[in-house]
Amino acid sequence: MVHSSAKPTSFQASIDAIKSALPPNLQSPRVGIICGSGLSGIVDVFRNTVIVPYENIPGFSKSTVHGHKSSLAFGLLGEGEGVPVIAMLGRFHPYEGHHLSSVVYPIRVMAKLGVKDVIITNAAGSLNPAIPVGTIVVIQDHLALPNLTGMNPLLGPHTDPELPRFLPLSDAYSPVLRRLLFLAAHRLQLEDSALAEGTYAWVSGPTYESPAEGRFLRRVGADVVGMSTVPEVLAAREEGLNVMVLSLVTNFVVIPETYRSIKEEVQAELAGKKVEQPVAETVSHEEVLAIGTEKAGVLMKLVENVVNSL
Repeated sequence: MVHSSAKPTSFQASIDAIKSALPPNLQSPRVGIICGSGLSGIVDVFRNTVIVPYENIPGFSKSTVHGHKSSLAFGLLGEGEGVPVIAMLGRFHPYEGHHLSSVVYPIRVMAKLGVKDVIITNAAGSLNPAIPVGTIVVIQDHLALPNLTGMNPLLGPHTDPELPRFLPLSDAYSPVLRRLLFLAAHRLQLEDSALAEGTYAWVSGPTYESPAEGRFLRRVGADVVGMSTVPEVLAAREEGLNVMVLSLVTNFVVIPETYRSIKEEVQAELAGKKVEQPVAETVSHEEVLAIGTEKAGVLMKLVENVVNSL
């Protein structure tokens, strides 16, 4: 089990370490970006980029997932002088063994650095037949089974008495940022099918969903499913940040219409009939990374366009 690094008694040690590595014009980022699996290429369009490894920041953990780096990237994004931004190249997941307080710690640091808007990206599986692989889903709501069963990042002592103790989530996903996103898609002349809107289901992972679990999530209203993001959304909203989530569909969740009947196969074999053995359909992380790499360019252009509009 991965143990998160011990956090300082306050956030000041983290802030001091970060600012000591940055020039003055990057010390107060306006926008935060969290990069999902295979989506860290956003840093390629930054200007005046400075990379700060997590290991140099007190309180930060280390991302252990293939396709995730372990650094913060600072730079300018957009036209003209550019908007100062911070990007998290590699997030933390509870399934890695990180405590939820460590998972959301970078979000709280972003808020204390001055971030007002956060754009969170992830790779997700589609539960909805109408949302194919390669689609970018603009999230409008979430379904978080871990939250409902005691795995909520806001459980425990309050990090700040000035923050709300009971956080409303009916307004979690900023209509203003989502509107800017669709306007950006229009400017970039993306096909209408490139984007969709939907509900994100958070599951703890690290297993992909069983067919029955996928069927359940589909029936209760989820369009895509993944193993991250919602804890970060909750912390961001508690800190007063505006949030937009973009889910890149990298695979379909395996939900067969019917189950293979081994009983019927055996009966057919005993009756002397030849039985074709079907190939089991599965999902792999390599598949997720491949689609992430293929579609990352479109996602980067959208994010850059939105930041330029702020």
